[in-house]
Amino acid sequence: MTRRRRHPAPAVTGRPPSDPPGAGVPAGAPAGGGAATARVTLAQLVVGADHDAARTAACEVLDAARDAGAALVVLPEYASGFDPRGVGHEHAEPLDGPFVTALRDRARATGVAVLAGVTLPGSTPDRAVNAVVAVAADGALVGHYRKVHLYDAFGHRESDRLEPGPAGAPPLVLDVAGLRVGVMTCYDLRFPESARRLVDAGADVLTVPAAWVAGPGKAAQWEALAVARAIENTCAVLAVGQAGRGVTGTSLAVGADGRVLERLGTAPGLLTVDVHGDAIAAVRAQNPSLVNRRYTVVPRG
Repeated sequence: MTRRRRHPAPAVTGRPPSDPPGAGVPAGAPAGGGAATARVTLAQLVVGADHDAARTAACEVLDAARDAGAALVVLPEYASGFDPRGVGHEHAEPLDGPFVTALRDRARATGVAVLAGVTLPGSTPDRAVNAVVAVAADGALVGHYRKVHLYDAFGHRESDRLEPGPAGAPPLVLDVAGLRVGVMTCYDLRFPESARRLVDAGADVLTVPAAWVAGPGKAAQWEALAVARAIENTCAVLAVGQAGRGVTGTSLAVGADGRVLERLGTAPGLLTVDVHGDAIAAVRAQNPSLVNRRYTVVPRG
């Protein structure tokens, strides 16, 4: 298991100082979770090509999250196996394979739900799918999201090895401790419509498992984009990066008003935060931009 930093559970509030907790929400606005609070552990791990080690690390994070009182763990993109030069079919496992099965068993044992980036087999033997699986606290596999926007940028081409998910697939949003948690991954963060579609499906919180590629200005872009998605959607954003060679780390907990409330550096570590629904509702009451908008998101294909 990689070295982990333990933190107390700071509140991801984003609460405007002029608004009381639980302030009213304008008619038609997303509810913002009310008085619900979800404790979430962000797991910034170093992941390599050793799938056995990846399984062990993920299960140990679930144990640590249980000890911290968390309801949900968010693991990074490619948590089941990673190569910074590119991930393809050689890292793929089916949904009933060893990694997801281990997550389900440990979730059931700990009572902690988990989101994890995985690689699934593609439609042909030489292709794979970048995905995020959602496992409930009882061990049920409640859904998975297949990455829509493949990382064909900054000199990388995921599409050489991976198949994109269908843009029109139903958004993956799950209930965690009374809050609605939406799922996107890595490069999706650069596309505002991906986040907005999740919010339209009821998300109060956006989770972004990532293996954000390092490079000049890339960590600053990661933070700026996470903050932008929080502000424009008046929702909390939990952006979880891989640590290690070729990636930026720098996991972030962003309040619904866009304030970065907690962060990790570039080293591996755990960060446990409390996300308060009444704080999200208060931000949405002060800034009802979701009610005031005039356009909807339509998948292009």
